[in-house]
Amino acid sequence: MIAGAATVSYPPRATDCGRTQYGVLWPDLPPFTERLLFMQLHFHGAAQEVTGSMHLIEINGKRILLDCGIYQGKRSLAYERNLNFPFEAASIEAVVLSHAHIDHTGNIPNLVKQGFAGNIWCTVGTRNLSTYMLMDSGGIQEQDAEYVNKQRARAGEPPIQPIYTRADAQRSLGQFIAVGFDRTVHVADGVDVTFHQVGHILGAAWVSIDLHELDTGKRWRLVFSGDIGRAQSMLLRPPTRPDVADILILESTYGDRLHESVDASSKALRDVVNATAKRRGKVIIPSFAVGRTQELVYALNKLDESGDIPVLPIFVDSPLAVEATDVFRMHPEAWNDEVQRFVVEDHKRNPFDDPNIEYVRDVRRSKQLNNFNQPCIIISASGMAESGRILHHLKNNVGDSENTVLIVSFQAENTLGRRLKDGEKVVRIFGEEHQVRAQVKSIEGYSAHADQAELLQWADKLDRAQLHGLYLVHGEPPAQTVLADKLREQGFDHVKIPARGDTATF
Repeated sequence: MIAGAATVSYPPRATDCGRTQYGVLWPDLPPFTERLLFMQLHFHGAAQEVTGSMHLIEINGKRILLDCGIYQGKRSLAYERNLNFPFEAASIEAVVLSHAHIDHTGNIPNLVKQGFAGNIWCTVGTRNLSTYMLMDSGGIQEQDAEYVNKQRARAGEPPIQPIYTRADAQRSLGQFIAVGFDRTVHVADGVDVTFHQVGHILGAAWVSIDLHELDTGKRWRLVFSGDIGRAQSMLLRPPTRPDVADILILESTYGDRLHESVDASSKALRDVVNATAKRRGKVIIPSFAVGRTQELVYALNKLDESGDIPVLPIFVDSPLAVEATDVFRMHPEAWNDEVQRFVVEDHKRNPFDDPNIEYVRDVRRSKQLNNFNQPCIIISASGMAESGRILHHLKNNVGDSENTVLIVSFQAENTLGRRLKDGEKVVRIFGEEHQVRAQVKSIEGYSAHADQAELLQWADKLDRAQLHGLYLVHGEPPAQTVLADKLREQGFDHVKIPARGDTATF
C-alpha cells in the first residue's frame, strides 16, 4: 500500500458521492484564490453519460485536468455545455489526456482560447492523432455555427460564434507534450504521471497519477482508466493492467453486456456484405474515423484476401479517417502479433492498403459516390452519424431497401445513429424527414471498448483493502448500475457512480 493513503470522506447523499455546495446541475467552482488543505476530485463530464470526459484534481494549490472532451448530444445543450467551463481555464496547471478521441480531447482548443497556458501531456500516438482530430473538430464547430446562424437569421435572432475555430485548434497543438509509455513525468507540485498501454486506439493509455499532498504528507495513487480496449484487439497490443491504486476512475461503457468475439464479428461482417451484395445494394457504415475505421478496413482486407466476400470497391470517405490511417501506418510498433503476421505472410506493406480500397480525400470524389450504382462498401464518419460526409450517404441511401446501414459503434442517446439502431422508421437528416427502408444491422464485437468481463478482469489485480474509492464514469446509468453490482460481488466495497458536478474530498 502506498504510504499515507487516506480514507475517503463524503458528505451524505443518495448517490453516495459528495456534491459541493456551489450548484446542482453544473456548478461553478469558487474563485481559485487560496490553497485548499485537502485533495479533491471533481467530476465534470462523462459522469452518468458517455461523452465529454473531464475530471479535475485539486492538490497543493494546483488544478490538473484529466481529459477535456467535447460533449456530444442535442445541439443547443451541447453548445452551452461546451462553451462554458465550470472553472476558470487559466486556473488549470496542466491537462493529462488518456487518448485522442474527440469526446476526450475535443474541447482543448476552447480551454486554450479561454486562457489555459499550461502543458497538455499525452502519448506520442495521441499527439499525432490529435493534430488531425482537433483541426477537423475546429472545422465542424465553424460549420455548425454557420448552420445555426442561418436558422437564427430567419428567426431574426443574433448570430452565435463557433465554440472554437480551426485556427484555435492549431494554436492549442503547440502546448502538447508527448511522452512514451511507462515513462514517469512530473507535471505539477506533488503530481507525477505515467501512461500505460490500454489498447483502445493508437496511443490510448490508462494513467497512473502519484499524488503527494505537501502540507500533510499524504500520498495516493490515482488510476484513471481512460477507455479500456479489448483483451483481443483487432489491431493493437492488449491492455496492461494496474496492480496498485488507492483511487480508481473506471470507464463503464459496456458494463452491462458481453461483446461478440472477434471471429464472430468477422463472420457477421462477412454475412452482411454477402447478403447486401446479393441484393445489389450498398453497405453504408457510420464509423469513428480513428480506431474503428482502421479495424474495419483491416477486417475487410482479411475477408477479401481469404475470398470470403466478393470483390467489391471499398470507399473510406472521411478526410479525418484518411489522415488517421496515415498515422496508424506510422506506428507498426503498436500492431499486435496477428497483424504483424498478416503483413509479412501476405506481403503487405501495411494492413490498411489493398487494390479494392480507395481513400477519398476531396469533396468532388465524395459526391460522385452518390451516383455509384454498383454494390460497394462505404465507410464514413462520424461514428454516431451526427456530422460529416456520412450524413450525405445516409440521405442518399437510407430509403433504398437494397442497401444496409451497418452500425458498428456505440451510439449515444439523441444521435441519428442511435435512432437508426433503435429501429425508427422515419429520421431527420439535414432537417428533412427520410423513410428508413434500408436494412439496419448491428455488430457489437467491433467495439474498441472492453465489455463487462474485460472490465472486471482489468481491475481484478487491485488490492480491495487498499482501494478507498472506485468511481464509475463514461457510462449510462443502467450499464453502471450492473457493473457496480458485479464489482461489489468481487469484493470492491467503495463503488460510486458520480453525477456531473459531484466532488470527492480526501
